[in-house]
Amino acid sequence: MAHEHEDAHDHGHSHGTVDATLFKSVSATESGIRAVKWSLAVLGVTAFVQLFIVFMTGSVALLSDTVHNFGDASSAVPLWIAFALMRRKPGGRFTYGYGRVEDLAGLIVLLLILASAVIAAYTSIDRLINPRDIQFPWVLMAAGFIGFAGNEAVAILRIRVGRRIASAALVADGYHARTDGLTSLAVVAAAVGALAGFRLLDPIVGLVIAAMILKLLVTAAKPVLTHMLDGIDPETVEQIRATTTSNPEVVNVSEIRARWSGHEMYADVSISVRSDLDVSDGHGVAAKVEHALLEAVPNLERVMVHVDPETSPGRSFHHRDAHEHGTDHTAAQPN
Repeated sequence: MAHEHEDAHDHGHSHGTVDATLFKSVSATESGIRAVKWSLAVLGVTAFVQLFIVFMTGSVALLSDTVHNFGDASSAVPLWIAFALMRRKPGGRFTYGYGRVEDLAGLIVLLLILASAVIAAYTSIDRLINPRDIQFPWVLMAAGFIGFAGNEAVAILRIRVGRRIASAALVADGYHARTDGLTSLAVVAAAVGALAGFRLLDPIVGLVIAAMILKLLVTAAKPVLTHMLDGIDPETVEQIRATTTSNPEVVNVSEIRARWSGHEMYADVSISVRSDLDVSDGHGVAAKVEHALLEAVPNLERVMVHVDPETSPGRSFHHRDAHEHGTDHTAAQPN
């Protein structure tokens, strides 16, 4: 039975699925790159327009928002690099491919968000200590609305594409842009304060923006760190189990493991079949289960199906089998 398990394990996970998997991966990666390119262009233009208005008005609230918009635009660069690397085929040192680079890019995005919060807070505190008048408040209002429009457009794009391709880093960056859009509207409040003669409203709004950025950091960090720590939704595990057990030839599902690598999901499933099945039949069951999972589970790119006899399912069989082989091997050694 040891050779039967090995054959089912080695061949059951790749039967007739390589081309479809490669196509899905390339399509998702290309979609991510297009989203990053457009968001970089839109936010870049928005930030430069706001920077010009900062020099005209001297608003610290707008400066905080502009700095954050530059940070948001620059966060597209590591994502772009990550998606570009994922075009490479697995091999050499990286036998699982380069999906983890996307997770690393997500971590860089979180650090950029933190840096934006620190800069915004520092600038606002300095302006509280050394207040100054805001010039051209009506122009400042226009800049706030421009910032909102640019960020909201990018947020919609990033979130929509990120959810479609299951990229936690891209979705987090989308919510980052959306919060930036809302804080751009807060800049309008600073202009209102200037018109009302309350100049301290400007740095106060800057501090509010810094607090909102920190709140966003906590929200954005959850999915990114979950992916990095191999976390998976329980609903996904149950979907894998239900799809596998829907095959009448599967007696039991003894183990399910799944994890993210960037926007791709990998899974390992151990199943039990009737003990009287030969190697060919066991391979056939594994292939059917694999095909069903790739069709049913969103974003699942690769799945390994391991077959055990129903009389010895799961890890206990393999631990005992390994121990028995080790005992035989020891006994065969010369004195």
